[in-house]
This record gives sequence, structure tokens and C-alpha cells, in this order.
Amino acid sequence: MHDVDSAHTRLPDPQTDPFGALEREVRVLIRRAQSTSAQTARLIHPELDASAYPLLAHIAMNPGTRGSDLAAHFGVGRATVSRQLSRLAELGLVHRETDPEDTRGQQITLTDDGAARFQHARDARLAMLEVALSQWEKEDVATLARLLNLYSTDVVTWLGSQQSAALLSAADARAAR
Repeated sequence: MHDVDSAHTRLPDPQTDPFGALEREVRVLIRRAQSTSAQTARLIHPELDASAYPLLAHIAMNPGTRGSDLAAHFGVGRATVSRQLSRLAELGLVHRETDPEDTRGQQITLTDDGAARFQHARDARLAMLEVALSQWEKEDVATLARLLNLYSTDVVTWLGSQQSAALLSAADARAAR
């Protein structure tokens, strides 16, 4: 048996340490989401990587989106998105066609099979949430969704400003040489 210092097992108090409490909850939420993402991906296709569900969801909500838009939305490199889209195309879940406005890019849509499989997985996720949160008031669920959206928007904005600042700083360093 391990002797654990009680200070290490105490959860941050949201009243006295709101950012510590938030960091913990986000960390736990992300870890739990990662563990269920593989299950959700397998609902779509047995060979699908867990990271593909968010891509499919974005494509479903934004048909005709471009790979560069996906990369920017998820904060990953274009090469990463390109590899993921190639895999989704191999599995018959997405269709890519040349963008008529810019022939260098491609517009991405779900195939009929991809849309049906995605909808099945999304319906399963919604059902799971409805059961898991069945004791919650609908207003509380709506409040959580609104706050998570606000959190996500603000963090992405902040990350973008940090990346912009880093790019400007690198450009200044190059100019000083």
C-alpha cells in the first residue's frame, strides 16, 4: 500500500483555486474523451482512427470545406489533415473534388455511406449523453454547452494570438540578423 500525502489527493477548490479546478476538470475530460473516441470511431468504421470523428463532424456541418480550413480549425498542420483525409477517402467516407474557385485546393464532402455512418455514430453519442445526463435539467445541459463553446472559442483565440506573436517574434529575429 502506498502512503499518499493528502495534499496530493485533494482536488482544487473551485472557490479558492478556480483555474486549478478548471485545469483538472479539462484534463480529466480530455482523457475520458480520448478513451471513448476510439469506440465512436469504430462505430463509423472498424479501421477508423479516433481522431477522425471530429473531422467527419466538421465536414458534415460544413460540406465543401477545404483541407486548409480543417487544418486551421483544428490547429494542426496541413500534412496531418491531408493524411487523415486520404485515409477517410480510402475507407469511402469522404469525397474530394477540385475547388472550382481555386484549382490548387479540394472541396471535401461526406459520401452517402460516410454521412450515414457518421449520423449513426452521432446518434449513439447523443443517446449516451442523454442517458448519462438524464438527471440534469435541460437548462443546465444548455449552460454547459454554452460555457464549453465560450471556453473553446476563447482558448482558440488565445492560441492564435500566441502563434501570431511567435511568428512575429521569429520574423523580428530574422530581420535583426
